[in-house]
Amino acid sequence: MSANEERSFIAVKPDGVERGLVGEILRRFESRGFKILALKLTHPTKELLSEHYGDLSSKPFFPKLLAYMQSGPVAAFVIQGKGAVKIGRAMLGATNPQDSAPGTIRADFALDIGKNVCHGSDSVESAEREIALWFPEGVKPYTRSVDALIYE
Repeated sequence: MSANEERSFIAVKPDGVERGLVGEILRRFESRGFKILALKLTHPTKELLSEHYGDLSSKPFFPKLLAYMQSGPVAAFVIQGKGAVKIGRAMLGATNPQDSAPGTIRADFALDIGKNVCHGSDSVESAEREIALWFPEGVKPYTRSVDALIYE
């Protein structure tokens, strides 16, 4: 995989969907130059969420997290491009919106860690695992002529 083919999983959580932020969040990733490889509005099951957040299952907030993530639809999407994971996380901001840098998605649209609008993969390995989990049907690559204007 070349650097330009790195992928990351991004999810706009139920609070972000309810507040009508999906388009704005997608716009930011597209404006930065990332390719949207897959996109769906979904109602995740408890099983999917338990697998996705498995590393947090021993935390006291885990049941509340699952309930929150099932409280409404989630906009799940895959971005592709150079530095997708690192840049994607930087664009989202710190997990706690109170610690997010101005101009990040969480700084602009969230106030509380429990309603922080979005999720982004924290490593390339996590991204690939999350993409396979949320898009079991697979993700099909495609080419864009505009990439010649984005990459050297």
